[in-house]
Amino acid sequence: MNTQFWVIQAFNGVSYGALLFLVGSGLSLIFGVMRIVNLSHGAYFLWGGYIALSVIAATGSWALSIPVAALAVALIGIAMERLFLRSEGFEYLRNGVIGLGLGVMVALAVTAAWPHFIGGGWAQFGAVTVVAAIAAYFALSRISLVPIDNDVLRQVLLTVGFAFLFQQGALDIWGGNNMDITPPAVLSRSVVIGGIYFPAYRIFMIALAVAIGAVLWLVMERTRMGAAVRATVDDAQMARGVGIDTNRVSMFVFALGAFLAAIGGVTGGAFLGIYPGLDFEMLPLAFAVVIIGGMGSLGGAAIGALAVGLADNFGKALFPEVSYFTLYAPMVLILAIKPTGLFGRE
Repeated sequence: MNTQFWVIQAFNGVSYGALLFLVGSGLSLIFGVMRIVNLSHGAYFLWGGYIALSVIAATGSWALSIPVAALAVALIGIAMERLFLRSEGFEYLRNGVIGLGLGVMVALAVTAAWPHFIGGGWAQFGAVTVVAAIAAYFALSRISLVPIDNDVLRQVLLTVGFAFLFQQGALDIWGGNNMDITPPAVLSRSVVIGGIYFPAYRIFMIALAVAIGAVLWLVMERTRMGAAVRATVDDAQMARGVGIDTNRVSMFVFALGAFLAAIGGVTGGAFLGIYPGLDFEMLPLAFAVVIIGGMGSLGGAAIGALAVGLADNFGKALFPEVSYFTLYAPMVLILAIKPTGLFGRE
């Protein structure tokens, strides 16, 4: 193993860490602000890649696919947070969406059990769906639900359910084949430095992560919204007491987390590919970043992403038989020494 080997592995680890920063920083902020264990966060990464593929197929523009995919997934995140992760507000719309879903499930069950009753017609199927949806809506309106904010188990079950729904939706829309996002030709080349070839696309990933990290730092440290976010991370109850609209802050942070994960999906799709199951592969890595860095800390997310990226690349290169151990060993060590993470608060 010569110097070139170590340089290349370190570069690959840093570039992979840049990708993990995009996914982990949003998850860290969601953790810190909302105290919600969002196990569907990996689905935002997956959908960002798939939506980018659709935009590229329709317009031929890779550059356009990044903001379009990120904004689309951010809107999905806002809808999920407002309708299902909030105890108050939009109750009628939430019950209507759940009732419609239950109505479709009832209609599908009736179709499977009594095919002659439906007769294969969309009119009969729609009628059964509407009747069942109305019944479900009125039943849900009568039920007094326990606030999801106070129940971690319900948060986990709900977000896991959404993760599977997003995965199945992606499978139904885009199919099960592996797909690749092809970057522009200028990023498909390599840059030679000291006789070592560095892929330009990985350099772009590092630069993008640095730029996004700098913008996030400026927003969090130099704006009123950033001050509100930091106050909510430190003490949400006290922040509400001094007049900060924590509901608005939560919506902003959740949308930002989905936005960043989608950007990661677009940029990561060029060398990871996009395929069903990628969301559940990225999710443990994102949680490792959050656990190492600490909840609600952008600096912690950057350090955690760098540690996980380097551990993953060097582990696979030096100890392929125990690469999972080398990947998660830093996380176990941090948990043993400082359970709140490097930059987490007690």
